[in-house]
Amino acid sequence: MAGHLGDEATARSLLDDPVPAVRSTALGAVARAGGLSRDDLVAAVTDPAPDVRRRAIEVIAALGEDPAGIATGVSLLPLLDDDDAGVVEVAAWGCGERTPAEPDAVGRLAELATGHEDALVREAAVAALGAIGDPAGLPAILAATTDKATVRRRAVIALAPFEGPEVDAALTVALTDRDWQVRQSAEDLTAPPPGTADD
Repeated sequence: MAGHLGDEATARSLLDDPVPAVRSTALGAVARAGGLSRDDLVAAVTDPAPDVRRRAIEVIAALGEDPAGIATGVSLLPLLDDDDAGVVEVAAWGCGERTPAEPDAVGRLAELATGHEDALVREAAVAALGAIGDPAGLPAILAATTDKATVRRRAVIALAPFEGPEVDAALTVALTDRDWQVRQSAEDLTAPPPGTADD
C-alpha cells in the first residue's frame, strides 16, 4: 500500500526487515513510490535472500534505459554466477532487458546457454542473447537449437534478429522438429511478409 500511495518513508522503513519477503516487497514499493536509489539496488543485489536478489533484478530491468541513472554501475553479471539457479535465470533475463547491454554480458550468457545444468537458465540465457542481438551470441543460440524442446523453442525465436546461411539452415531443421511449438516458431520466422505472396 505504501508504494501505491507514494509513502516512501513507510516502504523504506521495511527494507531492513528480517523477513526476506517483506524486504523484497519493500524494494518494489520504494521503486513505485519514486524513491529508489543506487544504494538500495546495491544492497538488494547482494542481499543474502534469493527472493530479494530476484526482485532487485526485476526492479533494475523495469528501469529500462534508466534515464535517471539510478542503476548505473549496478551490475547483474555477478548474479549470473549465483548459487541459486532461480536467481541466475532471472539475472539472465534481466541482462537481456538492459539497454544497452552490459559489457561482457554476451560472453557469459553464451556460456550459460550452452553449459548450465538447469534448462530454465539455458532458456533464459538464449532469450537474452536474442534480445541483445549481438552477433557474438549467435553461435550459442544455434547450439541451443539442438537442446531440449523448451530451449529449442526459445532458440528458434532468438534467431529472429539474425541472418545468414547458418541461421537459414537451423530454421530449415526446426521446420521438421518433433516438437510442434518449435516447428510453429520456425514457420513464423520463415513465412513471407504479408503482401509478398504470389497472386
